[in-house]
Amino acid sequence: MNILFIGDIYGKPGIDILRSSMATLRETYRPNLIIANGENATKGRGLDKKTYKILMETGIHALTMGNWVWGQFELFDFIEGSNVIRPANFPDAPGQGSQVLNFNGVTVMVINLLGRTFMNPNINCPFKTMDELLANRTADYVIVDIHAEATSEKVALGHYLDGRVDAVLGTHTHVQTADSRVLPKGTLYQTDIGMTGPLDGVIGVKKEIVLDRFIKGFARPNEIGEGATQLNAVLLDLKARTIERIHIEAFEAGR
Repeated sequence: MNILFIGDIYGKPGIDILRSSMATLRETYRPNLIIANGENATKGRGLDKKTYKILMETGIHALTMGNWVWGQFELFDFIEGSNVIRPANFPDAPGQGSQVLNFNGVTVMVINLLGRTFMNPNINCPFKTMDELLANRTADYVIVDIHAEATSEKVALGHYLDGRVDAVLGTHTHVQTADSRVLPKGTLYQTDIGMTGPLDGVIGVKKEIVLDRFIKGFARPNEIGEGATQLNAVLLDLKARTIERIHIEAFEAGR
């Protein structure tokens, strides 16, 4: 069972490189299922219905979310019954925190979690949430997207779930980490898949805006970066227990 998991899709640049790369990704990696994080897909914050439809048309089977899950209020109108998986540790929210995907009779449970360190303390504990979800596990495989700021929280969750789930993958920080590995009890792990979007900005935002914020202490609101783009993903072979990092760059003409 091969799973392609695509990192945080950031705005139109992320959608553009995803659409232009999908045929190559399919031909090269032959994934059985494709999952992506879509919490930044609509203008960098959240997911509206138009963007959701565009992403589904590329062949994605499920979209995980994160701290900007409610960045577009329109999601409240269509999340029920959709392929969107919101963080499971919200105490009372519409939609589902997990979904079971089926490929030729093989089932894969996809779970989305939101970290609490440096993020949102007013959510349930991601560790205890996983205990509850796994208590009634019926799927053949389980994949967890932990959308968190602190690398320590992601690594800790990986060890906590080692041997209990098949993969723990981090999202949110938008920088691909080089620590993909198999944990001691067999769980596939990577601290952050990375971002699918602008290459030359600062984690997706125009670099001039972020530089002003660091140097002057103030800046105009964020705008999505322009120019070259990148796609970051991982390929999981759940049967062979392997994880492979994927990084693709697309440059403007003349560069």
